[in-house]
Amino acid sequence: MSPEYLMVITTTSSRQDADNVAKYLLKKRLAACIQIFSSITSSYWWNDEICTDEEWLCLIKTSQKNYESLEKAIREIHPYETPEVIALPILTGSQDYLTWLGNQLENN
Repeated sequence: MSPEYLMVITTTSSRQDADNVAKYLLKKRLAACIQIFSSITSSYWWNDEICTDEEWLCLIKTSQKNYESLEKAIREIHPYETPEVIALPILTGSQDYLTWLGNQLENN
């Protein structure tokens, strides 16, 4: 059985891009809550080179049923050629929060 809710992770190269992704997903009702962490350092391989960049981390709370649409929406607005889109299952949490999360996502 797959989890009902997910936390999806993506990163952007600027605060403005992170805000744009967040607002786009919220307006489409594909996410209930998005937290943006400022100025993290990411080191990674790209085109056979090691790169290090400043990025903004977005933690997106959504449902399993919204995942495909959410991933598509991120790809539509995201400036990266290959954006990070990783989904982690929310296995448990406070019942009040999970009820709130579900209620926000029912409205789409």
